[in-house]
Amino acid sequence: MATYRIDFKEIEWESPMEGIRQKVYKSEKKQLRLVEYTPSMEPHWCEKGHYGFILSGRFEIEFSDGTRVFESGEGVFIPPGKKHRHKGRVFEDTVVALFVEDI
Repeated sequence: MATYRIDFKEIEWESPMEGIRQKVYKSEKKQLRLVEYTPSMEPHWCEKGHYGFILSGRFEIEFSDGTRVFESGEGVFIPPGKKHRHKGRVFEDTVVALFVEDI
């Protein structure tokens, strides 16, 4: 019987780079990422698409046409591609976000 539940308590934290740790659940063509960002994250340009929700904290994201601030309780929709490249910055202790992504 399928459980339809993702138990993030059972998934190990991984750290793809300094200042970021995440728990990743993968299923076929999608993945669900629970991500913690800290101020030690090195700002870097990203061209991947992100669809998600800010669970806690305040995240500043720079785009080619300006900077936007995302706060707890807000959704994030960034299409993939160079046109939408972005660079995140954390100004508080930790930002926690949940993303659904294509793999």
